[in-house]
Amino acid sequence: MSRLPDPGSSCAVLIGTSLYEHLDSLPAVANNVSSLARVLSGPTSWGLEAARCTVVSEPSSGTEILDAVETAARLASDTLLVYYSGHGLQTHRGELYLTVSGSVPRREDTGLPYRQLRDMILNGQAERHVVVLDCCFSGKALGTMTSSPDLVEHAEIEGTYVLAAAPENRLALAPPGETHTAFTGELLDVLWTGIPGGPPLLELDVVYTHLRRALTAKGRPTPQKRDRNTAGQLALGHNPAYRLPSSLVTDGGSGSTDLPWPDPEHIRTAQQFIDALSQVRRVSGMRQIDISRRSGGRIATSTISHLLNRTTLPRNWKTPSIYLSTCGIPADQLAVWESAWDRLRTYEIEVAKDEAREQKETRASTVTRDGIWRKLARRNTRTGDQ
Repeated sequence: MSRLPDPGSSCAVLIGTSLYEHLDSLPAVANNVSSLARVLSGPTSWGLEAARCTVVSEPSSGTEILDAVETAARLASDTLLVYYSGHGLQTHRGELYLTVSGSVPRREDTGLPYRQLRDMILNGQAERHVVVLDCCFSGKALGTMTSSPDLVEHAEIEGTYVLAAAPENRLALAPPGETHTAFTGELLDVLWTGIPGGPPLLELDVVYTHLRRALTAKGRPTPQKRDRNTAGQLALGHNPAYRLPSSLVTDGGSGSTDLPWPDPEHIRTAQQFIDALSQVRRVSGMRQIDISRRSGGRIATSTISHLLNRTTLPRNWKTPSIYLSTCGIPADQLAVWESAWDRLRTYEIEVAKDEAREQKETRASTVTRDGIWRKLARRNTRTGDQ
């Protein structure tokens, strides 16, 4: 049975290394971490408080990562999610190690061996673990889940899910100029826009299947996964594209005693809010012209039509308030509806601000990189002339 983690008993640690001393920089990684933190803290996903969603940006050592994971592993009793984005390298034994700003190829002592991260995660008290690796050779982490009988036994009891951006012998992709890496960009798109025709909750297995299909179709590295017990039924969030089955929707011109008023506390997206407004009209049994007349002219038929066909939230509460009260929503429930609208509106504004900032940073990074190439080209031209 699919379920969302308890936000008061779960934690996430999001690790990203984008700047390196001895390796190519990955500008998109910084955006990966900030965007994922925003999603996991938002109403469509786990709704984690800031204290339970730790961001480790540009770590300078493996110890810095392990310290953050250890703290979260002690705090989380329901679900612990650990995400890493950056360069993934291989040791001389072919094992995966995660890099930090000063990491050197073939020197696992300058990074964090994945087996150490795995052990730290499993030593905590969380019932379920989710590990997401967006790095080269991340598929190598899948084999380490069964490196010992004790680990297998633990995973089967507790529930562990590892999602890797690429097979063990493939490189992950960070397309130049794109805001996010290929894998995380697709993951964020699923969490932001949902899966049309999908279930109400975005279970890990459902997300994995969608990612695999979408990335393969684009010719990008195919993600891999390994799970134990029922970990695949754990949800990363609500499906913003979910729609009620047609059998639960009526078009009647008279009130339906079979359909209750929608519960605004269960609304997680702008589209769900608009859909709920439409359901209110169906439950009331009134046509749009009936609502307008009953409101005493306070809300025109054209305004109602525009309201119910929106794809974004109304910018102010006045129109939804008149509409809901006229349809017959009890006065004590209007405050709950307003709270849902305010929560979603605040989140929508914050998302827009963050996206604008990320786009600005991406443009600045592109301009800087182009400037460096132009300087090098001019220098080479002068050298050739001499």
